[in-house]
Amino acid sequence: MKKILVTGATGQIGSELIMTLRNRYGAGNVLAADIKPALNDELTQPGPYYRLDVRDLSTLKQIVTANNIDTIFHLASLLSAVAEQKPQQAWDVNMNGLMNVLEICREYRCALFFPSSIAAFGTETPSMDTPQDTIQRPTTIYGITKVSGELLCDYYFHRFGVDARGLRYPGLISSKTLPGGGTTDYAVDIFYAAIKSQHYACFLRADTQLDMMYMPDALDAAITLMTADSTQLKHRNAFNVTAMSFTPQQLAAEIQKHIPEFTITYSVDPLRQAIADSWPRHMNDSAARTEWGWQAQFDLPAMVKDMLLNMRLLN
Repeated sequence: MKKILVTGATGQIGSELIMTLRNRYGAGNVLAADIKPALNDELTQPGPYYRLDVRDLSTLKQIVTANNIDTIFHLASLLSAVAEQKPQQAWDVNMNGLMNVLEICREYRCALFFPSSIAAFGTETPSMDTPQDTIQRPTTIYGITKVSGELLCDYYFHRFGVDARGLRYPGLISSKTLPGGGTTDYAVDIFYAAIKSQHYACFLRADTQLDMMYMPDALDAAITLMTADSTQLKHRNAFNVTAMSFTPQQLAAEIQKHIPEFTITYSVDPLRQAIADSWPRHMNDSAARTEWGWQAQFDLPAMVKDMLLNMRLLN
């Protein structure tokens, strides 16, 4: 990777991935792009920032050719809960945007990182120790776009030789960015509530177990995969990766070890609960461990401790 473009740069992953890539590859070699204005100077300084709707193929092409881009981290998408409210827009952004990026990668020989999700699975998928290769019949438009994206990336690799790689992320937890409309966002919201008011009303049931990952691990997984020896990759994209699996009740109990006065109640949102119930409880990520050496660094206690430390410093 020499010249890198990150779409969806103001999102939860993008805003932190930009800084990590610029620290590693140089600020001028990592371009941030999003349909939204930059949220802070860290995205626009010292490296370049572009306003980009990924459905606009002409502008995307101009950015790639003018800057000699060789790698694209394509993060722009509508997330699960938002997508359910706007299914036509979700298909338009998530699928037509990806098709544009794949066509650019085909024409200009760019490598591509595409993040899939636990949402690519469904109620017929084994929920515990979910295999790398298994039935995928998602029940949400977000999940449908993700499994479709996995197949498209495989197609462009086999048909055109595009170096497309990707991960099936679990729920992601970050101390630096606000939630963006995902079903697992409770695991970020809860920290803000714990610090500010010592109480949180959770929109999922207390016993809703889901795979999760702390953002430093998520960034490390993406970069490690994109720099891995391609000859060792049997699957290439849509690798299961995970770090921890817990319920809201278990997360609250871990937070209470640091903030004893913290309390939690439950006000279940039927839409987000239904989405969560269709997702795996814990994925088997042995393929990622075997093919490119994946290994998470943060478990639940370490993540909670680091989150509270960082958020208190930030707030």
